[in-house]
Amino acid sequence: MYAGRITSEEKSSLSSYIAIFFAVLATAVAVYFLFLSQKESRDTHGFDPNRPIPSDAVLRGRLKAEEYNVVRQGGSQMPFQNEYWNNQRTGIYVDVIDGQPLFTSLDKYDSGLGIPAFSKPISTNLLIEKPDNSQDMHRTEVRAKRSDAHLGHVFADPKSPTGQRYSIQSAALHFIPKEDMKDKGYEAYLPLVGQEKK
Repeated sequence: MYAGRITSEEKSSLSSYIAIFFAVLATAVAVYFLFLSQKESRDTHGFDPNRPIPSDAVLRGRLKAEEYNVVRQGGSQMPFQNEYWNNQRTGIYVDVIDGQPLFTSLDKYDSGLGIPAFSKPISTNLLIEKPDNSQDMHRTEVRAKRSDAHLGHVFADPKSPTGQRYSIQSAALHFIPKEDMKDKGYEAYLPLVGQEKK
């Protein structure tokens, strides 16, 4: 039975094997995380009507607390203290849950109420309207049809070009500027924002 001391050549070989093992392990971990980041990018890039709606558990981890409160718990934001109430840039507003384009900047107007107001959605087929009698008020709630996100409410408004005001919570939306739409997977929607407001 061999019971001698390890020679310097054997130590060198052993060190080489250990180094190779850790290099392979580090490469495998890097490839795994690269795969995960690419999958996350595919899951959130642009709008794909075949992509499933994330579960509430996933949404709790993905969305900011205020976003989750609005879209899943029917919360609201402070007037004049939300992200898009005075956004004047050209682009589209998409559902914070699934990226579905819902409104364009061309239909946004200043209602004077401190939250984003739109005269109409991209298509009424994208929304569900239902009575909301909460807080002792009679309103019409607006929800995203596909993701079931609470978006806000719709009201009659003579200042609106259509006579309707879609008062939408900023936290229910992501804004995609016109110049980023192609890179973010929304090239097909560029014709909707091709002309500036007159």
